[in-house]
Amino acid sequence: MKLGKIAAAAAMLSLTAAPAIAQATQSASALSVAGAERLGASVDQDSDLAGSNVLIGIIVVAAIIGAIIVVADDNNDEPVSP
Repeated sequence: MKLGKIAAAAAMLSLTAAPAIAQATQSASALSVAGAERLGASVDQDSDLAGSNVLIGIIVVAAIIGAIIVVADDNNDEPVSP
């Protein structure tokens, strides 16, 4: 049991200390892309997916209504005849 506690403490120490050690050894200025220029791509035509949002909305509303119907069902599965 004592070995398990020591292993857990060592794992906790390594997990908490690793980011701090990594941050101290690596400077953020070496990773900076402040001098890089970013260019966007030109777009010649509109998207072909313009009408799909309406279809997705209808499907979501139908799924919500279906879920409400299933939840609101009283689950009366008893037979009508004795």
